[in-house]
Amino acid sequence: MAKTSPLGTSATYLCFVAAPCRGCVVRHRIAAGQPPAIASIIIGKMLRCVATVLCSAVAWQMAHAAQPERSTSPSRQFVIYGADAKVRGAVSGLAEQTKTNLLTLLRQRDDWKTPVVINLQPQQANVPEIPPADLRFSQTGFGIKLQLDLTISKNIDVSLVERELLRAILLEMIYRKQPHIAAGAVLVEPPDWLIEGALALAPGRDRGALIEAIANTEKPLPLENFLRQRSALLDFTGRALYRAYALALLQMLLDGKNGGALAQYIDHLSDSSNDPLADLKARFPILADDAERTWQLALNRLKSLQTFRLLTFAESEQRLDELLRVKISEVGKPVKVVRLDELAQHKLSASEKMALDQLKRDLLFLVPQTNPVLRPIGREYQEIVALLARGKRRGLPKRLSRLEFTRKQLAARMTEIDDYLNWFEATQMNSGSGNFTGYLKAIDQSQLQTPRRHDPLSVYVDALEDQFEN
Repeated sequence: MAKTSPLGTSATYLCFVAAPCRGCVVRHRIAAGQPPAIASIIIGKMLRCVATVLCSAVAWQMAHAAQPERSTSPSRQFVIYGADAKVRGAVSGLAEQTKTNLLTLLRQRDDWKTPVVINLQPQQANVPEIPPADLRFSQTGFGIKLQLDLTISKNIDVSLVERELLRAILLEMIYRKQPHIAAGAVLVEPPDWLIEGALALAPGRDRGALIEAIANTEKPLPLENFLRQRSALLDFTGRALYRAYALALLQMLLDGKNGGALAQYIDHLSDSSNDPLADLKARFPILADDAERTWQLALNRLKSLQTFRLLTFAESEQRLDELLRVKISEVGKPVKVVRLDELAQHKLSASEKMALDQLKRDLLFLVPQTNPVLRPIGREYQEIVALLARGKRRGLPKRLSRLEFTRKQLAARMTEIDDYLNWFEATQMNSGSGNFTGYLKAIDQSQLQTPRRHDPLSVYVDALEDQFEN
């Protein structure tokens, strides 16, 4: 007696089998009277096919869900991962603007070859040693790989992000024509002065503070010494002066809109030597004859751009004190420094008269710039110096003593006013003036912990140190 299949006299099953390119449908038909063993084999095949499809679908969904959101900049050179679309758009705009400013400076078109991956990561309280910006570059056998990791926080330093973006752009330019870099080759970074100078020459930047930093420097740094400095090792004031020197150097190299020579210099930076001054002389004929003289002329040209401004009370006091210490130079003798009240006690020598004439000219330029509170005192000093130069000393010691007493009273009063204004800004104002932003950044950077190493030996030593401290 033939057994009837529990599946019925005739049944059809569909099984989707995962294939490399497309899903295919396997159709099996169980005829009437087919033995149950054969039916069970077909059902087993069907279940394995369904399991394969389900596993593939789950794996695809997990991989798709694990992939972070990304955005691509308009030029498609910057691929940004992480954060939300608004933050990625802001970083994309900053990267494109930074590149546009550099290309305008070099008078070059956009011809990038290597993309820059930008990874945005949130600030983590349990990992405070993560730097706010970390540019990583390496060779892959087909060129260089550029990845910039940015830590997104409420107090992110946009200038630091812009600086690292420019560094990545310049690195891509340096190695653009070298697709096959040998494994283990040392990659040359763009010089700090090139980065700082390009940022200072970007459109819309206020260069007044940089020009003032150059103007207030009595003895400028020689060009060779400047080229060997590292901006990361300088303090806040030193970095401001370094940026001013970089501005002067880049303006000098771009004199006559010579962006092509600078672009060629960047192209050959990978072949640069350990002598940065010799590399500059090889590319820029303006430095070939007398580089130091050309450098000093560039600094003087930048100083001449300083705009007129009134000095603060403290600056006026400092400049006035410097001028009133009269320097007497005599042949064969060291320079002697005297005060006006000392000169009012005796008949003047020829060298003392010459020093007073120079002081009279210096006061003529200083008084219009002094703080209005000190301007009447500066004018009275002008009168006293003119009388001394003519040999008229009657009553001058008393006038000088009275002026000195008045200056001390004014200095004490102005100190009280400054203290009150600082207190008011710190406790009563809703927003700060921004005058202390640079100093606060310098303090924050000095308090940052140095990144810890995570190799087994370093972890063991750190654990021992924590045990001894606690």
